[in-house]
Amino acid sequence: MNVPVWLWFATIAGILVLLAADLFIVDHNPHAIRVAEAAKWVAFYVSCAILFGLGILMFFGGQYAGEFFAGYITEYSLSVDNLFVFVIIMTTFGVPAIYQHKVLLFGILAALVLRGLFIAAGAAVIEQFEWVFYLFGAFLLYTGWRLAFRREGDEEAEFRENAALRLIRRFLPVTDRYHGAAVFTRIDGKRYVTPMLVVMLAIGTTDILFALDSIPAIFGLTKEPFLVFTANAFALLGLRQLFFLLDGLLDRLIYLSFGLAAILAFIGAKLILHALHENNLPFVNGGEHVEVVEISTGLSLAVILVVLLITIFASLFSTRGRTQTAMAHIRRDATAYLDPEYTDDPAERERVFRRLLRARDHITDLGPKAKQQVRNEADLMDLCRQVGEAHAAAHADHEIRPSL
Repeated sequence: MNVPVWLWFATIAGILVLLAADLFIVDHNPHAIRVAEAAKWVAFYVSCAILFGLGILMFFGGQYAGEFFAGYITEYSLSVDNLFVFVIIMTTFGVPAIYQHKVLLFGILAALVLRGLFIAAGAAVIEQFEWVFYLFGAFLLYTGWRLAFRREGDEEAEFRENAALRLIRRFLPVTDRYHGAAVFTRIDGKRYVTPMLVVMLAIGTTDILFALDSIPAIFGLTKEPFLVFTANAFALLGLRQLFFLLDGLLDRLIYLSFGLAAILAFIGAKLILHALHENNLPFVNGGEHVEVVEISTGLSLAVILVVLLITIFASLFSTRGRTQTAMAHIRRDATAYLDPEYTDDPAERERVFRRLLRARDHITDLGPKAKQQVRNEADLMDLCRQVGEAHAAAHADHEIRPSL
């Protein structure tokens, strides 16, 4: 694939324009992102990716277009799993709803730069050492195995404050509360770092860990650096809106880790087969190529789509998945209602309260089996009690107290 330099610059410029437009909209009118708004943005960015893929089809052919779409879908699906950790980071740092979009925007912009460096390094290594596909394949098989046998609560273990965050806390004074969207502020003439900067760095640097499996995975689908970069870029561009669109739905995708494990294992096997076919290691078949079946791009794309569809439908239609969704809604809405920095708009607070009640009623409607699947029921009950008391204090005319 011969990509002219001007096309590289034009593509990067187009991505930066999209990011700049998004940043302007966020700064112009900071607000909590609703599902309908997030859905429109997700549709827009997915449409951009589809149009780009059609452009690849028109100017470079079906083979490369198939590689782009396979890489994009894989990266996007892996991003959904990454959102679990993003939710934990947002919760850990107590990011106000109106600033979450900005945090994700800056964090993902940093991730885009870092992934670009990873891709350049990976392409250079592959160009010189074809046998590195053995390592990539083995690593993806291991990652798939780890995902398949991941236990509940392992998402929390995936986020730990890294060295960069610990250094900031150690050498720079950090305020104990947010000061709007500012990353720096002055208190009594002294300059402080706000939690906004810390959480931005947390999002950006945590994505480095995600790149360790996503970059080898996409190199298993295409060796073209241009396609690897653009598939990653489009997946990251839509990740912020996907975060808000899937808010509350993430916990319902209970079989997602199994689906992603299958995809990573499939790509890992594909990489190893390719490495065997192009083998030049002297201790493998005497340094000669091994005659093995190679997996085509079309088959890869079909397998990825089928696995994802099975995973999503199996999750969405299970009682456990629906119960998980309702519990996530209760935790999210109760925490938001009790957070004085979330919003002071009475209409928004009432909307959150009513949504909490609907989630509670949903668990009740699912029956006794769903009730048995409620984890940490005492904590949920306590959250509901606090919300009920806060709502009753604000609305003396009626006392609707949510409970399980």
